[in-house]
Amino acid sequence: MDASAQRWKLTLAWDGAGFLGWQRQPQGLTIQQAVEDALSRILGGQAVTVTASGRTDTGVHAIAQIASFETTIRREPDAVVRGLNANLPQQIVCLHAERAPDGFDARRWTRRKLYRYRILSRPVRCPHRQGRVWHLRYRLDVAAMADAARRLMGSHDFSSFQASGCSAKHPDRTLESARVQQVDDEVHLEFVGNGFLRHQVRIMVGTLVDVGRGRATVSSVSTILTAADRTAAGQTAPAHGLWLVWVEVGDAPRRRQ
Repeated sequence: MDASAQRWKLTLAWDGAGFLGWQRQPQGLTIQQAVEDALSRILGGQAVTVTASGRTDTGVHAIAQIASFETTIRREPDAVVRGLNANLPQQIVCLHAERAPDGFDARRWTRRKLYRYRILSRPVRCPHRQGRVWHLRYRLDVAAMADAARRLMGSHDFSSFQASGCSAKHPDRTLESARVQQVDDEVHLEFVGNGFLRHQVRIMVGTLVDVGRGRATVSSVSTILTAADRTAAGQTAPAHGLWLVWVEVGDAPRRRQ
């Protein structure tokens, strides 16, 4: 590391519609590309690499994502926030910027995250929530889904809920909490964990929806979990219903998963 370089921590929010997820892609606009391009403009053209606490898929939204970068250019935190928000697309906002300890890395220092999945459960769709919720025209048994979700809690091999192409070294994860509740005409599924496999939350949601529709039993979720086989679980829920709500970071790196 350049002795004159400073580490920074950003808190970002975005509407994921129209973006190909977080990570830069050869073609198509991503959140990472938009943030890095905006930072370069406010840092006098200096190229920077921004690391997020985790990658999000195409269409996934964030209420408070944590990201980090390093630069040798001196700026005040307020100037970074103002500059980013003046240069970012309207769908992306920098909520906060602060200098971070040496070595800070948003991905490696993350301790846990909360994801919320929103399902609009009613016969008629809502045009104002298009692209922000998964619309299901039928009612769901929320109590059964909540019971089934609790069976996913704890430390497990989550291979049944891991998409192909996942880069994780192993499928073991700890799900601290799993809640399902009715919120007006929406069903919210919330998961807090120390890390998530590729599409893990969306596959858990698809599986719990099977329970809510009566296509699977509450007890079958435990069987699916122990099977350690992706074909045993339900469908992968659409990305546009998924929201990253918050990220908690520690004061040192965690063991890589």
